[in-house]
Amino acid sequence: MQELTTAIVEGNAVRVKELVQAALDENVPPEELVSRWMIPAMTEVGARFERQEYFVPEMLVSARAMQAGLSLLKPLLAQRAVRPVATVVIGTVRGDLHDVGKNLVAMMLEGAGFQVVDLGVDVPAARFVQAVREHRAEILGISSLLTTTMPQMEAVICALAEEGLRERVKVLVGGAPVTDRFAARIGADGYGESATAAVKAARSVLGLVESP
Repeated sequence: MQELTTAIVEGNAVRVKELVQAALDENVPPEELVSRWMIPAMTEVGARFERQEYFVPEMLVSARAMQAGLSLLKPLLAQRAVRPVATVVIGTVRGDLHDVGKNLVAMMLEGAGFQVVDLGVDVPAARFVQAVREHRAEILGISSLLTTTMPQMEAVICALAEEGLRERVKVLVGGAPVTDRFAARIGADGYGESATAAVKAARSVLGLVESP
């Protein structure tokens, strides 16, 4: 199983699927594969990014390798009613079509055990509100890459308040022009300057202790 962790860190998607299938054939519980071997692999990827040993391309490759393994495990986890850490709705705000950063955050969150509902790009405030209500999301992640679309983040938060949902969902914001100060000004609960920071912020707003 240590080889599974290594394959994810190295971004070898083909090998990850082979190892996951082999483990399932040996009746290794899917939840054990995720919690004991796969999530720690993505934690290591995040640590390497913070040490500047990995950069965005390497993180994407590792995240896609993780996704390859999860594609085999998700149906089994659903059957066994294994609960995710939390449900996160994520999307890029209205008027903004950029999704590379948002996609990486979504993959890293899934790698950390969250259930992610990705709404895509150019998402209006009403759609965010609808998804939060529909999926009973604990966290809403809002992305913007353009300074001209940043005001849409505040519009989403206001829409949540108008619908009486603001108190039941934590709002995280991110994107190249977004800052911690901006996040505080619009009333967001947290800010992530990178995909690894977003995962930490998600765990923090839920009061979860970081894994060693």
